Amino acid sequence: MKVENIAEPIEGIIFDMDGLLVDSEKLYWDANIVAAKEANLDIPDDSYLKLVGSSVKEMEEFYHQHFKTEADRDKFIKRTDELVWEWTDQGKLKLQAGVRDALVEFKEKNIKLAIASSNYDEVVAHNLEVLKIKDYFDFYLSYKDVEAGKIKAKPAPDIYLLAAQKMQLPKDNLLVFEDSSTGVASASAAGLKCVMVPDLKQPTVLDKKNATLICKDFYSFLKKIK
Repeated sequence: MKVENIAEPIEGIIFDMDGLLVDSEKLYWDANIVAAKEANLDIPDDSYLKLVGSSVKEMEEFYHQHFKTEADRDKFIKRTDELVWEWTDQGKLKLQAGVRDALVEFKEKNIKLAIASSNYDEVVAHNLEVLKIKDYFDFYLSYKDVEAGKIKAKPAPDIYLLAAQKMQLPKDNLLVFEDSSTGVASASAAGLKCVMVPDLKQPTVLDKKNATLICKDFYSFLKKIK
């Protein structure tokens, strides 16, 4: 597959999931607000934007700032995850704009597709099943693979290096799709071309340097296919 402004033909694509394929970041934000109110925590609603696409270190700093004990933190995280799972089953989780059309076109062009997500394995599987897109992907990686392989999570390049290895294709012929600064940094550090499709946060100066392309949605990217 030939793409404008990319010299090499693309034979494989690796996607992030949250905020990129699915609009889950807004669900997590809403769930954070509900969980905090249930626990009578005085955390401003806009504070949770810091968690969107955050690294493990950034998440730990947020929790340290707002929670007195690990038990309180764990209860908050558990309740957030429960709410998002419940809302997903209720049909509130949606594919991002143009995702299904893009997946169809990529498969028609015999592009190998995979997911490299920082989320839990059961959440990735649940989302793919509920949204009926599982069969588009050759494989997916999740936080389970980070733990099993004793590798570092994004923004370290590890999960994308592992995905690239599993693709069994030259790195020059691979393309990553990401929505967050953390993910773009991870793909860039892995030496992979990356298309950024921003979700709740706009691209930073560093994102613009690291990303090969920035598209407002998947429809915009599809127009760049030659």
